[in-house]
Formats: sequence, C-alpha cells, structure tokens
Amino acid sequence: MFPKYLNSSQFLRSDHHGVKREVMMGKAKYKITNWKKYNQALVNRGSLTFWVNVTAIKAWHCLKHNGHRGCRLIFSETEIEIEIALMVKGIFKLPLRGLEGFLNSVFTLINVLPNSPTYTCISKRSKTVKIM
Repeated sequence: MFPKYLNSSQFLRSDHHGVKREVMMGKAKYKITNWKKYNQALVNRGSLTFWVNVTAIKAWHCLKHNGHRGCRLIFSETEIEIEIALMVKGIFKLPLRGLEGFLNSVFTLINVLPNSPTYTCISKRSKTVKIM
C-alpha cells in the first residue's frame, strides 16, 4: 500500500473514534506571483476562435441538382460541411439540435450567408461521411 521508503505512520491519523485512517495528500499549492498574467490566462480559457477558409464558405452550398426526384441537395456533395459539423459536435460534445444552433450563431457572428445544416440533415448524412 505504501512505498517501502515511506513510513506508513505518516499517512495514518486517528479520527474522533480512535480508529486509524489513511490521510490523502492534497494538491500542491503554488503561490501566484504574476497576477496580471494569471488573470489573462483565466480569461483566455473561455476564448473561442474559428478560422474559416473562404473556399470552404464558397463550396458550402450545392449548385447542381442531384438528378433524382424531389428537392435538390442544399449542401455540397463533398460533405465538407457535414465533416465540419461533426468535428465541432465531437469537440464540444453537443447534441444535434444544439450543434445546429451553435453553427447558426457562428455564421451570424462572421456575417456569412450560408446557413448551417439542420440536425436531421446532419444525422442522415453523417452515416455516409467517411472521416479518417
């Protein structure tokens, strides 16, 4: 239980009933010397940055008809938008409806016209996407 070089009596303390119990060591405490840097690091933890390639935005919507009956595909056949959506979903552990809202808000913030795929579209097309 204890390493041979340590004396086990250091880790045993008597409680109020006189029973010896193991005492867990706490985390090491560090003294903060540079408060400005520390505060900025805490602020930066909440920072969120996205780099969106212009070609990805241009290729977001499908311009041709799929050749089948019914409505044409809204999003491109390269499935880049579904891959991006699934990566964001995996990183932030979002449900599908939350993912749709998150992507809509990101596009609103960067003032770009493309709408995000709906949660049903992501669900259906995620079955055919091959992510390496």
